Amino acid sequence: MSGPRILVPGKINPRVLERLPEMFDTVRIDAADAALVTPDMADVAGIAVSGRLPTELMDAFPKLEIIANFGVGYDGVDVARAAARGIVVTNTPDVLTEEVADTAIGLLLNTLRQLPQAEQWLRQGRWARDGAFPLSPLSLRGRRVGLFGLGRIGLAIARRLEAFGVSIAYHTRTRREDAPFAYHPTLAGLAAAVDTLVVIVPGTASTLKAVNAEVLAALGPDGVVINVGRGSTVDEAALIAALQDGTIAGAGLDVFEQEPHVPEALLALPNVSLLPHVASASVVTRNAMADLVVDNLKAWFSTGEPLTPVVETPFRRRNPVGG
Repeated sequence: MSGPRILVPGKINPRVLERLPEMFDTVRIDAADAALVTPDMADVAGIAVSGRLPTELMDAFPKLEIIANFGVGYDGVDVARAAARGIVVTNTPDVLTEEVADTAIGLLLNTLRQLPQAEQWLRQGRWARDGAFPLSPLSLRGRRVGLFGLGRIGLAIARRLEAFGVSIAYHTRTRREDAPFAYHPTLAGLAAAVDTLVVIVPGTASTLKAVNAEVLAALGPDGVVINVGRGSTVDEAALIAALQDGTIAGAGLDVFEQEPHVPEALLALPNVSLLPHVASASVVTRNAMADLVVDNLKAWFSTGEPLTPVVETPFRRRNPVGG
């Protein structure tokens, strides 16, 4: 059916494209590139995007009202510019919380117990040929885990960690009065108090390379870093150096600085577990994210109230359809 025009730049989950025609007229361009915008797109009122949305592309649409972002993190959108223009930005929280938390725990276990390496030992016939896989030098037993970030996903990770009987602490910009865990006002202080650092913060200017050489050194030689947040939060060069020289013992990474490119130096290390940014990558969860993208658009144009606006753009539509 014909309705408000929604631009989809580049690739997005197919379910978004399947559902948009329920209420909207979909406009496609091959990439998030303002050069691909044509005059007949001037009436585009919304954008559904997965990944980066250049400010130039946002500004190419004078009637733009809403940007529906596929993902919890929305650092690829110039939200300050959107707010200045009165454009609401939405994301997809909650629906991927449990999946990402599950992945974080799996990545932690893989890193400590070297489970992927053990599976390869079996698959390569080395169990029969060479004997038992070597004992893992690390274990979850007795670990002191620090969470860098304690939002929805951080709390879900903490709930899972409690079942393992490990100690839990955290660092955030502001202490959470509802969290029963030890709080550290600085990241370096948290790192000094724990031996396992789980990173689950958004990619912002304040978190850029926050996990640096100083923080890694504070973790100590038994230290392990797990990152399921954003690759930009960890100083990748410092991490590689720390892994190479024994400053820390290991790392488990689902995100990287220059995705999908992973440094050869990381790939060559035996004490890392690496995943291709799959923390929320199940059919069930990605379908739920896609539904929330479309449902945000539908709610905006039909009721004037988006379901999950980001905190910087808590706007309402003046004239919802039928309002």
